Amino acid sequence: MAVSTTNIYGKILISEEAIARIVSHVALDCYGIVELVSKGVKDSVDGLFGKKTRCPGTKVVTNGDKIFIDVYVIIKFGVSLSAVAEALKQTIKYSVEHSAGMVVDTVNVNIVGVKL
Repeated sequence: MAVSTTNIYGKILISEEAIARIVSHVALDCYGIVELVSKGVKDSVDGLFGKKTRCPGTKVVTNGDKIFIDVYVIIKFGVSLSAVAEALKQTIKYSVEHSAGMVVDTVNVNIVGVKL
């Protein structure tokens, strides 16, 4: 599915995968984030059989002109988990809204683990 908007020049469609790529790049640049990890068992099994997900650790769902984002991360040991998660949420929301020109309704940060 894709999110769409219309302006004076015509209609713009942005795929969920394009938004997921933006999210993954932004997340990996955020301080305290070590890596993005698979969302669930299906993604882990697909990885074992050579099927690579294009944006592991991100799930983007669009509904009308609203965007809902889930991110699954491993955070660096020794940093404040809540501070990193909040900064990540704000950074993702800002980047996607300014890149896509659409409203991000929800950003959920799922901390899967902590790594040295």
